Amino acid sequence: MSDLPPCPKCGSVYTYPDGALLMCPECAHEWSPDAAAAASGGDGEDVIRDSVGNVLQDGDDVVVVKTLKVKGAPTALKAGTKVKNIRLVGGDHDIDCRIPGFGPMKLKSSIVKKA
Repeated sequence: MSDLPPCPKCGSVYTYPDGALLMCPECAHEWSPDAAAAASGGDGEDVIRDSVGNVLQDGDDVVVVKTLKVKGAPTALKAGTKVKNIRLVGGDHDIDCRIPGFGPMKLKSSIVKKA
């Protein structure tokens, strides 16, 4: 058995070396073993990024980049709405915040950008 790391994209254990890169036969993802070690950072924490790639942290202010229909609300959450003092949580909706006029809400980091 080889001691190659699993695919970072799909988690497949059937990775194989292809020159200087590692390959996944299931999803065709290619990556450098050095880049994978550097991206993990060694601290074990996941980095949450906004829609343009900026790293988000607790307490940041963000701006919504896409108009969202909010179930149970009479109006939509419009693009350009500023959200202050976010809190990062795990899961699919990784931002926990309070939006003026809407109350507490969970947002995806892919629909906000750092203010």
